[in-house]
Amino acid sequence: MARWTGREINALREAMRKTVRGFAAAIGVSDRMVSKWEKGGESITPRPGNQAALDTLLARSGPEVQERFAQLMTAKAAAGGDERTEALLTPSVQRRRHPVDGKLMIEVEEGLYLGGPDNTPGWLPAYFIDIYPVTNADYFRFTSATGHPAPTHWGPNGRCPDSISDHPVVWTTWRDANAYAAWAGKALPTIEQWEKAARGARGSIYPWGAAATAAKCNVQEAGIGHTTPVSRYHSGVSPFGVYDMCGNTWEWCATESKAGRRALKGSAFTSPFALADPAAFNDAFETMSDNDTGFRCVSTPLDLWLR
Repeated sequence: MARWTGREINALREAMRKTVRGFAAAIGVSDRMVSKWEKGGESITPRPGNQAALDTLLARSGPEVQERFAQLMTAKAAAGGDERTEALLTPSVQRRRHPVDGKLMIEVEEGLYLGGPDNTPGWLPAYFIDIYPVTNADYFRFTSATGHPAPTHWGPNGRCPDSISDHPVVWTTWRDANAYAAWAGKALPTIEQWEKAARGARGSIYPWGAAATAAKCNVQEAGIGHTTPVSRYHSGVSPFGVYDMCGNTWEWCATESKAGRRALKGSAFTSPFALADPAAFNDAFETMSDNDTGFRCVSTPLDLWLR
């Protein structure tokens, strides 16, 4: 379980625009406990039950609260000297809600980036990428609108269970993911687009920096054994403000590695942290589906601004 700190607890309370008393009531603890957490900063360690309550509170908050939380965490990271600060606080960064699938997207500006194990310099035009992976709730809107088959884990009625609505959709083949992207007027990211969004323009080793910290993502070492809400790992956000670029689920990319095979990025809850390196390569047949494989989409600025 990712550990909540006083800084993160304070940011969530502010994002929800609650008083200490109201926030304490939402978690089920005393006002005094919330104040103690917020004053304790990085040194506090809430009990597992309280950490789970905080995770649930964030996951069940609306998109507006989650966006405010991400922005507050960015500002607080800047005050603490987080190495992601410069990119995260760039005033020109654009966030847009996509007009078809409603997902919040963030701009990755045109320019150089370092890619691959050897940090080879490359150049990419500007694009927007989903801040969060496509969730079960997102995918349900797609299947409802198009009649596309639902993932097998939803059950015989083809409806997304409420308990996993904010988890990344899984059991999707590359062809399923591509069909969703086409419906939304988007595309699956190339491996270059995916990696730049994960590592930033300067090519940090992990989305959060150079430290090999497995606790910042849902990988095998976490011992969770299943997907988690896409907004949970706020301490693992990338330099562009993108979530879940390490762990939770492998993500399909547009790049064809061999005939009939497509690249996968990001690692998953089933994989050891050693495979979570965003520069690492993986691929699978387009027809493969599994309980740890999902996707996110990209869009060009022109596609969004013309809608």
